[in-house]
Amino acid sequence: MSYALELKNLRKSFGKTEIIRGIDLAIPAGERVGVIGPNGAGKSTLFNLISGRFEPSSGEVLLDGQRINGKKPFEINRLGLSRSFQITNIFPKLSVFENLRCGVLWSLGYRYTFLKFLADLKDANERTDELMEMVKLDKKHDVLAMNLTYAEQRALEIGITIAGGAHVILLDEPTAGMSKSETSRFIKLIKDVTVGKTLLTVEHDMGVVFGLADKIAVVVYGELLAYDTPEAVRANARVQKAYLGSSVAEAQAGGHA
Repeated sequence: MSYALELKNLRKSFGKTEIIRGIDLAIPAGERVGVIGPNGAGKSTLFNLISGRFEPSSGEVLLDGQRINGKKPFEINRLGLSRSFQITNIFPKLSVFENLRCGVLWSLGYRYTFLKFLADLKDANERTDELMEMVKLDKKHDVLAMNLTYAEQRALEIGITIAGGAHVILLDEPTAGMSKSETSRFIKLIKDVTVGKTLLTVEHDMGVVFGLADKIAVVVYGELLAYDTPEAVRANARVQKAYLGSSVAEAQAGGHA
């Protein structure tokens, strides 16, 4: 089987402190994986290693079978991996349309050129219109990003994340700070825009994780404690003891943790 993303004996130390302790993980193309674990488990560090913000102390990160650790984040992005962050990362003084078009231009082959007016780039503008519809912001075309609601800003960031045509998407706590109704709508949005893509998401909301993921990776103290279906993870006594506890019951009831 070919994998979209592979981690092989991945390790990361800061000084004498080992944060990631030999994680092995292989994710097939098109699979949605939720990464869970207690605070300090190493989830954000893991995302930083995959996306190129940190260099592993040892081990490998493979994208479509190609080793990517050692490459810069923008180089990894151009190979087809894109990431969102816990803190919303948009251009606040640009409109919704302009934000999304920034992400679209490179994927369509437009580099640093001053020979074309952006308004004349029909393919880029049409693709941007499609993205606005996908993330349900088509009625906010000329609204500055800074004037969107928080949930709309997160939706815009998802749009920017997928605008470049990446086939592997990393989302870092995409529903953090949202109300229950906003979270429910956002789960559907994520499912819709990542159809056919490989998704890796960090989440603390168990309702989101169990409602979105095909598989769940449980990280505890920098090690992979379990990697299985949501049902199997729910029933895993080691996982419950190490992390989930009462959150399992809440998740099964549709609650939040």
